Amino acid sequence: MSTSTGKIISVIGSGLIGRSWAMVFLSGGYRVKLYDNQPGQAARAIEEVGKQLEELQQAHMLRGELSAVDQLALLSSHDDLPQALEGAFFVQECVFEDLEAKRSVFQAVEGYVGESVILSSSTSCLLPSDIFSRVQNRTRCIISHPVNPPYYVRLVELVPHPETLPAVMDRTHALMTQVGQAPARLRKEVDGFALNRVQYAIIAECWRLVKEGVISVQDIDLVMTEGLGMRYAFIGPMETMHLNAPEGLEDYLRRYRDGMRRVLASFGPVPEFSGEEAKAIIQEMCELIPSDQQHLSARRERRDQFLMGLAKLKK
Repeated sequence: MSTSTGKIISVIGSGLIGRSWAMVFLSGGYRVKLYDNQPGQAARAIEEVGKQLEELQQAHMLRGELSAVDQLALLSSHDDLPQALEGAFFVQECVFEDLEAKRSVFQAVEGYVGESVILSSSTSCLLPSDIFSRVQNRTRCIISHPVNPPYYVRLVELVPHPETLPAVMDRTHALMTQVGQAPARLRKEVDGFALNRVQYAIIAECWRLVKEGVISVQDIDLVMTEGLGMRYAFIGPMETMHLNAPEGLEDYLRRYRDGMRRVLASFGPVPEFSGEEAKAIIQEMCELIPSDQQHLSARRERRDQFLMGLAKLKK
């Protein structure tokens, strides 16, 4: 029997990320209490989760040892915060990306849980020291930043508050590993965390290359999907360097450091991502994929199907 049997995790917020986290925790056999302050919203979210679990089961991509029906039976909806938090050992906040909203949530949550309960936020870029500023006991606070959609993309960035205890990081890391995610530890907080800092660096240079007429929107995406992305689905940039020279990383740096520094020095300023340059790039993008909901939904479904297949392959 799973050691998670009977253990409760509270998920605060029943939007896309909240539903995704609920599904991840359910796959590990945890009881999940899904809370939303909008009456009836959490109940409606459960219906959506049920549909997704059934679809995953039919596609043979359902995570965990339990059936879709058994996983859904572990999920309950709540409009009352104290009731949603009762018995939980871990709280995953998933409200919208607004600092004041998140601060208020944790200020309220702390009043209903014991000192040993871990308080975790799904924020994508807000700093732990800002989010948890109103929490009295900040030693049990942590960021668990998932990648959208977290059911298929397993990375979770664990970012500590300056006061977070090492044991809290260890317990969160163990939980995320147990439910099938791939937790990466940040040793200290930094604006944007690791994933978004790397992602924004790539976006900025791609934007500059398109803006300066070096390459088209379609072809810069091809550089990633048929080039770097092929590698990075399985090995990261550090290992890539290590494997791309006959004698490893030291040899790579000896061969390529001067060229790397020359190219990096040629990068332009951070783009504004607005004005005429933005209009031109948006137009080019929308000629490839129109921005109406029908086309965007179809492409998102395609993305998720590809990610599902890649996740299956990586397994």
